[in-house]
Amino acid sequence: MSAPSFRIEFDPAHGRAVDLEPGIQRITAPNESPFTFRGTNTYLLGDDKVAVIDPGPAIDSHYNLLIDTLKGRTVTHIIVTHTHMDHSPLARPLQEATGAPVFAEGVHRDSRELHLGEKNSLDAAADHDFAPDHILADGEIIEGDGWKLETLHTPGHTKNHACFALLDTDMLFSGDHVMAWSTSIVAPPDGSMSDYMSSLAKLMERKETLYWPGHGSRLQRAPEFVRALRAHRKMRETAVFSRIKSGDRSIQEIVKVIYKDTDPRLHGAAGLSVFAHIEDLIEQGKIECDGPPSLDGIYLPV
Repeated sequence: MSAPSFRIEFDPAHGRAVDLEPGIQRITAPNESPFTFRGTNTYLLGDDKVAVIDPGPAIDSHYNLLIDTLKGRTVTHIIVTHTHMDHSPLARPLQEATGAPVFAEGVHRDSRELHLGEKNSLDAAADHDFAPDHILADGEIIEGDGWKLETLHTPGHTKNHACFALLDTDMLFSGDHVMAWSTSIVAPPDGSMSDYMSSLAKLMERKETLYWPGHGSRLQRAPEFVRALRAHRKMRETAVFSRIKSGDRSIQEIVKVIYKDTDPRLHGAAGLSVFAHIEDLIEQGKIECDGPPSLDGIYLPV
């Protein structure tokens, strides 16, 4: 199995809405960073009566463009894939402006309980004020004017992450779970690698071939990409386990080796990813820690 072929060619077209398919538009927020790529994608689904998927970050220019694009149309649904600060904060202002109800898997919460003295390193990235009007069950159908979305619970990147399959098409809105430009950050306790891997396996059973992700361009040949992405994650797990068996004892030591070709600005995120793999390896009984697992823990093979 080859590594996923990431696609970094993407024109965000900041300042305007882009027509993608009949009844689907994209507006990309101007919040570029090493973690958000060219910005967060907001999708408009429908023609005269529309759903807004991931309203986006609290940036005035993005909100104003969204409102301008929606003029003369009725917003019937506001749908959120997950509650990071670049995806959900505009849900409430948009609801106040349009009266549309908000749909999501639920409120933001950690993937596991915090250990004694532990702090969530991504807590500032979480939208703790978010509260949906409708909590969506796995498999629940949301229906609008000319479209139907199937809710797919896909925890891993966050506990409350969900993807949405556009029924009667080959398309799926994948949020931050699967993206064409990069792997998704999985950072405990905000996220969980075991959950993430299970959610990838869930998508592998689906028929959709075209994904619209939360960042970057469309993802084509999606099932093949998801299989390669899952294999890539398994390879990372093997590499982390190999480094610990070889004598590395800290996350910092492991990152220096297996992420040596990665932009140093991303080494903090890489450490969180290694931490996620370590927690999964501890659950599998392959390694142990000198105390509760942490970013500063000492790790040994069992």
